[in-house]
Amino acid sequence: MAIIRNPFEPREDKVSVKERLGAFQNLPRFFKMIWDTSPVMTLGNILLRLAKAAIPVIMLWVGKLIIDEIILQIDQATPSFRLIWLYLGMELGLALLSDIINRGITLLDSLLGDLFSNQTSVKLIKHAATLDLYQFEDSRFYDKLERARRQTTSRTVLMSQTLTQAQDIITILFFSIGLIAFKPLLILILFVAIIPSFLGESAFSERSYSLTRGWTPQRRELDYLRYIGASDETAKEIKIFGLQDFIAQRFKELADAYYKANKKLASSRAFWGVLLSAIGTLAYYGAYVYIIYDTVQGEISVGKLTFLAGSFLQMRNMLQNIMNRFTQIGESALYLQDLFDFFALRPQIKPSAHKRKVPDHIEEGFTFENVSFKYHGSENWSIRNLSFHLKAGEKLALVGENGAGKTTLVKLLARLYEPTEGRILLDGVDLREYDLASLRKNVSIIFQDYVKFQMKADENIAIGSIAHLNEQERIEKSAVKSLADTVINKLPGRYGQVLGKRFQGGVELSGGEWQKVALARAYMGNAQLMILDEPTSALDARAENEVFVRFSELMQGRTAVLISHRFSTVRMADRILFLENGRLLELGSHEALMQKDGKYAALFKLQAKGYV
Repeated sequence: MAIIRNPFEPREDKVSVKERLGAFQNLPRFFKMIWDTSPVMTLGNILLRLAKAAIPVIMLWVGKLIIDEIILQIDQATPSFRLIWLYLGMELGLALLSDIINRGITLLDSLLGDLFSNQTSVKLIKHAATLDLYQFEDSRFYDKLERARRQTTSRTVLMSQTLTQAQDIITILFFSIGLIAFKPLLILILFVAIIPSFLGESAFSERSYSLTRGWTPQRRELDYLRYIGASDETAKEIKIFGLQDFIAQRFKELADAYYKANKKLASSRAFWGVLLSAIGTLAYYGAYVYIIYDTVQGEISVGKLTFLAGSFLQMRNMLQNIMNRFTQIGESALYLQDLFDFFALRPQIKPSAHKRKVPDHIEEGFTFENVSFKYHGSENWSIRNLSFHLKAGEKLALVGENGAGKTTLVKLLARLYEPTEGRILLDGVDLREYDLASLRKNVSIIFQDYVKFQMKADENIAIGSIAHLNEQERIEKSAVKSLADTVINKLPGRYGQVLGKRFQGGVELSGGEWQKVALARAYMGNAQLMILDEPTSALDARAENEVFVRFSELMQGRTAVLISHRFSTVRMADRILFLENGRLLELGSHEALMQKDGKYAALFKLQAKGYV
């Protein structure tokens, strides 16, 4: 019997040591992206950090000179303060310089981080647009997309961490020279102090990454539940059906499960962190005892005591930070792989090498030759052995029950999907040989589930042909054609009015009003093929009929495909294609199909009874 995993059960995706070490290979590519973002700011950041790296050692050495000079002057009959004030002034200058450099580094980190985040987000948006539609319908793709989105903002910290790491390593090299010159044994003690803690942090960072990665689907569900639990789009259903307790309980169960998994890991990490850190503290005080003993024995001066003790303490803290940061950088580099993995995704529907342009005037139209299609990962055919010819300038209606394959067919027509078998021809040439941009420019689709963009009314319409965004006259003419002008002229801001309630001052429209705005997008371009996929479902029969009558008049000379469940509207088409289970069942004019008295005629008569 198959075992079904509990969705609340913690799951860790194990990451091998090889994978963790291999993740550091992402850093050169990452820093190339940062360099490309702003070479000037990146170089400035590096130079400031190099200067900052030397300051702690110099300040400690100046402090040693001050103490030795004070002790020397104590034994003098007439003490001189000249060198003391000089050294003190040097230390003050170094302190001020250090503060200025720190602020410069912080400023450049912030500006460079913001620029990198912005540019990476733009790149992610553009890359996502190149991917195939079926990829967006795959939950595993959404896991990749979600992890990639998070990297556009959170991974800017990696830049600061890595540069700080390099800065601290340089500082430690300076300190090491001093320790080796005076007490080489301190270097050995130092590594004994920090290695246990480093090994512990490495192990727990690996487990933390594995847990976070393994819970990506559940975290997406948490974000989804958080959204639908308090959204204007779901408020009506939640109130009517009393879903608040169901959603809240579902969220609580999932959140509690993640909390428990994370709590267990965090508690274990804290316990071992304290224990291993104590080893480092004991080693430090052991070294301190060693230095004090040599000072009392007269082997080193009090100034050297302060220099060595300060150097050892700062090196210990820095090495501790370096080791901890090393694991954090390794963990971040693993997460960075998610971003690169997303950018590595490639579409199967690729631009044609022939770069053939769609003819300015389509002569023959579109031909389906034994076209079959099944969705990625599915065993069932959505379209099977479909053959028909859509003539240029013809208005074709697609009818059939839900799931018959109507929307799939128009997506194949627009090459949003690629046929699994068979081919689609445009003027006798395989659709795959045409330039994708040229094809998309000549095909306009308004889907039933069109997007209600929370933007201005004119922007919502211009989306149909965004290149004409600044052509107000064209936008307003499109609105008149779709009857959206009757909606927009009543708005306070007319075409400049923000639609939707997401942003301040926005106005929400009814379903029918939104559909008229969406339909205006179809009239924005000069597409030779217009497809309306049930975009008027929220309109009443009279309003839908008016829309389609206008559409039919305005589409004279252009090819159109209509999908509607209202047969009174469908009959306006030149021909009607009846789909059943992805197969062509009937094809002909309304009159011809009624005379045939088949499935179309039966459904038409059934629907007509509702209007008697």
